[in-house]
Amino acid sequence: MYFKLQQQKLIEFIRQGRIPEALQFAQDELAPRGEESPEFLSELERTMALLAFDSTPNPPGAIAELLSPAQRMKTAGEVNAAILESLSQGKEVKLVGLLKLLCWGETMLEEKADFPKVKNNVYCFLSFSDILQLNVLDGTFTESGKT
Repeated sequence: MYFKLQQQKLIEFIRQGRIPEALQFAQDELAPRGEESPEFLSELERTMALLAFDSTPNPPGAIAELLSPAQRMKTAGEVNAAILESLSQGKEVKLVGLLKLLCWGETMLEEKADFPKVKNNVYCFLSFSDILQLNVLDGTFTESGKT
């Protein structure tokens, strides 16, 4: 996890054009970790490739994705999961677990009685990224413009 955070810090240095700081940071903090593990070395090389494609309008996809907002979200998600796990909370966000429990409860209750259900059974198939698109106020769910 520490390497992932350091890698994100390096990406942010590069994004901001702070190249001398990025190089010094990579040399001091990340290069020693790259020597320890081939996986870290591969990720470090991929991150450092951002410097080579800095002025290129269309860098290769594997390189360009490091600068995307999705990379930040991925790192943040991994950090959150690690924090939750260290607190013995499990890796899954509680809201996701509660929605799954709600769906399970509705399924079990359907067999025995009629009852008012949550507006949409779509909740049963949600992932965490889907929940971010959930409109809690009116109970609707939008996915790529669909309701």
